Amino acid sequence: MRRHAIAVMAKAPRAGEVKTRLVPPLSHEEAAELYRCLLLDKLHQVGDLSEVDPYLAYTPADARDSILSLAPQGFALIPQAGSDLGDRLHRLSAILLERGHPAAVIIDSDTPTLPTTYLVEANARLQSETTDMVLGPTEDGGYYLIGLKHPCRALFDGIPWSSPAVFNETLQRASAQRLRVSTLPPWFDVDTPDDLVRLRHDLATNGNALAPYTRGFLLNQRGD
Repeated sequence: MRRHAIAVMAKAPRAGEVKTRLVPPLSHEEAAELYRCLLLDKLHQVGDLSEVDPYLAYTPADARDSILSLAPQGFALIPQAGSDLGDRLHRLSAILLERGHPAAVIIDSDTPTLPTTYLVEANARLQSETTDMVLGPTEDGGYYLIGLKHPCRALFDGIPWSSPAVFNETLQRASAQRLRVSTLPPWFDVDTPDDLVRLRHDLATNGNALAPYTRGFLLNQRGD
């Protein structure tokens, strides 16, 4: 049997196009560099996993060369395609499952302190015959991870993305589709200035091995 797929959703780290909610306190250039570091930390976290096939799903399509330069060895690249985030997530999950993977996990690149054990647990739960879907909630009402064994467009169409209703709405959709859902512990993603303050604190009080690229960026910031 083929291994499970795990795909990181990513944007090209271009100034003015990523992490704009962090401007201020960051400049657009600093926000883009922070995003690049967040992405690198997530890619290396996923790349260290065993028993999965890693993918990097990127946008825009013309960013392949710059994205390829960031991807660790072993990652397969897939351009994101779709009219909105929901469409892109559905298409990506369908592509991965159509390639013969028994399950596909899709994660964001905004959770640099997420314990690796959560990713391992997601993969393990999808191996169970009693689980159709795994969902990892974020503290702001979204989710940092979704894992599926079969494509299901109903989970993604018409979701109020970037709102506190995303996680609960997705659970309701899953229930309507009679999917057996396993939920991971919640975690926080880095979207707002308050999240950035929390991230600084967490990295300052945890071991130096955690999120080395993001840690290095924050240490080099003005005032650190």
